[in-house]
Amino acid sequence: MPSQPLPHLVIFNPDQWRGDTLGHMGHPAVATPVLDNLVQTDAVSFRNAFCQNPVCTPSRCSFMSGWYPHVRGHRTMHYMMHPDEPVLLRTLKENGYHVWWGGKNDLVPGQHGFDDYCNVKFNNGDPGSHSPRKWDPARFGPINGDRYYSFYYGRHENAAGTTGIAWDGDWSNTFGAVDLIRSYQGTQPLCIYLPLGFPHPPYGVEDPWYSMADRGRVPPRIPSPRDWKGKPSILKGIAQRQGLQDWTEDQWSELRATYYGMCSRVDHQLGLVIEALRQRGWYDQTALFMFADHGDFTGDYGLVEKTQNTFEDCLSRVPFIIKPPRGIPVKPRISNALVELVDFSATVEAITGIAPRHTHFGRSLLPVLAGDTDTHRDAVFCEGGRRHGDRQCMELQSPQGPEFQYWPRLSLQAAEGPEHALAVMCRTATHKYVRRLYEPDELYDLTRDPQELDNRIDDPACRSVRDALRERLLQFLFETSDVTPKNEDRR
Repeated sequence: MPSQPLPHLVIFNPDQWRGDTLGHMGHPAVATPVLDNLVQTDAVSFRNAFCQNPVCTPSRCSFMSGWYPHVRGHRTMHYMMHPDEPVLLRTLKENGYHVWWGGKNDLVPGQHGFDDYCNVKFNNGDPGSHSPRKWDPARFGPINGDRYYSFYYGRHENAAGTTGIAWDGDWSNTFGAVDLIRSYQGTQPLCIYLPLGFPHPPYGVEDPWYSMADRGRVPPRIPSPRDWKGKPSILKGIAQRQGLQDWTEDQWSELRATYYGMCSRVDHQLGLVIEALRQRGWYDQTALFMFADHGDFTGDYGLVEKTQNTFEDCLSRVPFIIKPPRGIPVKPRISNALVELVDFSATVEAITGIAPRHTHFGRSLLPVLAGDTDTHRDAVFCEGGRRHGDRQCMELQSPQGPEFQYWPRLSLQAAEGPEHALAVMCRTATHKYVRRLYEPDELYDLTRDPQELDNRIDDPACRSVRDALRERLLQFLFETSDVTPKNEDRR
């Protein structure tokens, strides 16, 4: 149990940020000076952190509960955490925290409201039609053009048409958090939850961040697999529907550089929050968590956006950076430990001394933060997809026509072919195995094939590795197959 008073908590949670897109991870084109400096001085950044589902809602349900998606079926955008299910924000509120939530939901059902989960659900006005993030199909060109499904906007301008801040929800919520830090007079410790929208597509950002990435240093893309042999069929289907095969490398570099600029803007916004903590004298007594819910293709494999049931590292590996409060030992560095986002809630519990009232599968990262070890897990897991007949997992509530930019993926999710099938990843430091319900499995030797282009599932030379990972996956599913409530019933 840490010494009193309880530390303040900042949960900084950008959407769809790839784990390799950080300056301190050696990325040659992205600028993330705030995070880079944080890792040099006060924090640990995890090189091998993985989400438990590669889309928004299932991932958030997982890291806020410590449950894997299969525990209660949280594997769709339209099944969120219900009142009988554990959510870390509610636990913190019930244990004395003043919880301020500024940003997107994708966690609890809209019909139930937010009162159980936070003291304040911040809303400083919807930018609406003035927001450059407003979904505008006209910006993508004609529906039969090669940009319509690209999610590429480009350079934003502010509402007045001049360069500067392009006001949107992320700016509103960031400044709301800064104002809270400056003005808060309550006696309860603060938990600030900032689930921002960037760098989720559409790919667009204002200057100076739009111009910040050096287009000449954008790293090469992972190429599209020839004939998509050995890859899950949903990837080929999305590629055919997105229609980006004729894009030039200059076009791809521009899209990727714009995405890097979006990451740089989020890095700057985190810097504003950190500076407010310093000015208030709260920085040392604050635990800061920065992580994304999942990654983004950003041109790798000739694709944009994401899928629900494939687990390429660009989708499943995420940034995860922790700065503990004073009194919690930390050895600032990049750690190579294999970690999962379910470890986030366990680490918050360890820092605050709050004991969970439910069984979950996270593991505290405090020993890794202290530098006592870089061994945490032998394998990490990510899962998605559905069984045939699970209409509730098809996202039929979303627009289904080809005029909707998500149509290339949604059209496959709404079909009963093998594309949207149930799948589970088991990844170690050297190999990745994916079990698929209706399609061939996948096996990649990440040491020789980090781009995951050579599926060796049928290679006799890999039989022992395949069998070992299948056994490890079975153990994982066996260990996490259910949770029994800790409240016992009378007979």
